[in-house]
Amino acid sequence: MTTELTLDARGCCPQARQVISPNHDARLDGDAVKVVVVHNISLPPGEFGGDDIERLFTNRIDPAARPGYDELARLRVSAHFLIRRDGELVQFVPTEARAWHAGVSQWCGRARCNDFSVGIELEGSDFAPFEAAQYASLLAVLRALAHRYPLEAIVGHSEIAPGRKTDPGPFFDWAQVHAALPQLRPA
Repeated sequence: MTTELTLDARGCCPQARQVISPNHDARLDGDAVKVVVVHNISLPPGEFGGDDIERLFTNRIDPAARPGYDELARLRVSAHFLIRRDGELVQFVPTEARAWHAGVSQWCGRARCNDFSVGIELEGSDFAPFEAAQYASLLAVLRALAHRYPLEAIVGHSEIAPGRKTDPGPFFDWAQVHAALPQLRPA
């Protein structure tokens, strides 16, 4: 994705495919977006393509489809955006709303990162490099978010939930992201 992205008044990106997740709620008054949290996800684990990620974020995953999906079917999770392997941008939750992506988390001494963050899932895993098209889309989203919000940092899920989460994993190219947006390098 090389086009410039925009966000409307609700925080919807018209350039993204919209798949609305019920798994979100209102941000608390005064909770400005300060942080972007990068995740990775693949469903089934280690496999790319298919619609299981969208099914998970919209509470439509078939608990009998794969081993472990019965546990996933009970979760109520979402992210603001998903970036597919080919760079396609999918939006589940407007950025003005609170997505349920971070879980138990803390950043700079403040708990409940969902309150003040935007969550971006990259279709991938801890065991494979991400695609150039994904980085192009990610940078476009980050620029749109930085234009709209007083962002302070982009962090990995592993940084806000250490010991519990490992994503976006060792193959994520932090140097590329920080070179393009040095103002979002955590202090």
